[in-house]
Amino acid sequence: MVSTTEPSGESGQRLVAVTGASGHLGANLVRALLADGRRVRALVHMTSKGIEGLPVEVVRADVLDAGSLTGAFAKVDTVFHLAAKISAGWEPAAAINEVNVEGTRNAVQACLAARVRRLVHFSSIQAFAPAPGASAVDETCPLARPGEGNHGAYDLAKAEAERVVLAAVAYGLEAVILNPTAVIGPYDLLPSALGEVLLALARGRLPVLIAGAIQDFVDARDVVTAALAAERRGRPGERYLLSGTRLSLVELARHWAKVTGRPAPRLAAPMWLAGLAAPFAPAWARLRGRRPSFTSESLRVLRASCPVSRRKAEGDLGYHPRPIDETLRDTWAWMKAEGRL
Repeated sequence: MVSTTEPSGESGQRLVAVTGASGHLGANLVRALLADGRRVRALVHMTSKGIEGLPVEVVRADVLDAGSLTGAFAKVDTVFHLAAKISAGWEPAAAINEVNVEGTRNAVQACLAARVRRLVHFSSIQAFAPAPGASAVDETCPLARPGEGNHGAYDLAKAEAERVVLAAVAYGLEAVILNPTAVIGPYDLLPSALGEVLLALARGRLPVLIAGAIQDFVDARDVVTAALAAERRGRPGERYLLSGTRLSLVELARHWAKVTGRPAPRLAAPMWLAGLAAPFAPAWARLRGRRPSFTSESLRVLRASCPVSRRKAEGDLGYHPRPIDETLRDTWAWMKAEGRL
């Protein structure tokens, strides 16, 4: 245990645990739980930066150490499992699989051993394998499988982790899965890959965008609101897709420019040209000690992007994402308050 601060809320309230509590979604979720008067046990691995100073019980744990999780989940009613290794081609496949699959397996086993009632598992839209030419992705789409289609290591790992979670439902674990799209918003302290893009745009250090690159962007706080609803009334064994606003990267940069006052880049490289440069991007980024701005894998994800249906989450969870401009304004205000610029 790193440190312990007296949790907020009444002593009789049920305790919740959050893995990956210091990440982007974790930092937002912990704050939302505290605002709801909950008692929170925050599990961290490398750093607790995202939750420093908050009235939570902070526990050092590793999802690759099943024993550390069983102890951390003791007397816990609900586990929110966010710990993951997110990558679009800049991490070795073995490391992605180890954390996302084996780490999830350990979390599930620890939930069962500690008699945790409910697990809210954070997956990704990339776990799905929609048919070529599909008009939209929804919960009925099949999960990605090795050897079927063109999937990256992250896609396959998140899909397999979902299978692990769903298998535990038969053993009495009330597991619910959330599949957000590309997450942006405040409290992106590390920052995430998208957070780095927004910072680079705000600093005028991203002179060229990629034309034709389209993605769905969702506010971290809306994902968190859905997670709290999933804890209360999500159906065990079900998954919920959480989408936001679908924009091209050029459109996102223009929206961001209106908020920051920094002109958006005038140049947009065609996808084919970015594809020629992509194989060399990781090596160039390593020389500078940075994460690559794009990779062959990230371009594949952008090419394959299609609309995402949130109808099920709207009906079951009351999910309604906020406008993208509100997200960008709040993110900009948070960046300035944190001195990120």
